[in-house]
Amino acid sequence: MAERFYRVTVRGVLTDRLAAAFEPLRPAAADGLTVLSGVCRDPAALYGVLDRMRDLGLELLGVESSDPVDRPSAVHCS
Repeated sequence: MAERFYRVTVRGVLTDRLAAAFEPLRPAAADGLTVLSGVCRDPAALYGVLDRMRDLGLELLGVESSDPVDRPSAVHCS
């Protein structure tokens, strides 16, 4: 399966330490929400991110995806 660019939105503003658990995805916080964005190489990498969110008790609000060619400077999750 091809790589995909993802934007994962959770409720709350993540601390720097908590956001580091999702590196290399980039966090952006506003209006009480945090969006983590980057490219996942396959579904397993995305599920790894989602599993970490669940384990940390974060409230998942949304997952959006697009082709990574639309995001040439995007970082990759492993």
